[in-house]
Amino acid sequence: MTSTVLLQAAGGGFNYQTLVMMGAIMVVFYFFMIRPQVKKAKDHKKLVESLGIGDKIVTTAGIHGKIVGSNDTTFLIEVEGGTKIRFDKSAVSLDATKAATTPPATKA
Repeated sequence: MTSTVLLQAAGGGFNYQTLVMMGAIMVVFYFFMIRPQVKKAKDHKKLVESLGIGDKIVTTAGIHGKIVGSNDTTFLIEVEGGTKIRFDKSAVSLDATKAATTPPATKA
């Protein structure tokens, strides 16, 4: 009985269909998961590099403020009442100066 099970398991040769399916899964994973994340990271880096003193921003925590100082890795943000808060540059999510000047998209 054991010998027949082992002979059945030994089976044929190399299965190309499995290799093609694994390759297709890798391609789909790249185009739907990895590539959009890399593009989003590049866009965020470009946004942070374009910001300067006087620009109004919104952080990932939802804090609105104006940039009054800059360092290599941080921004000094002035919020309402003259309070100043230091944030990491990666915490910036939106340039409110540009968002306020662009007209909203209209529905057709």
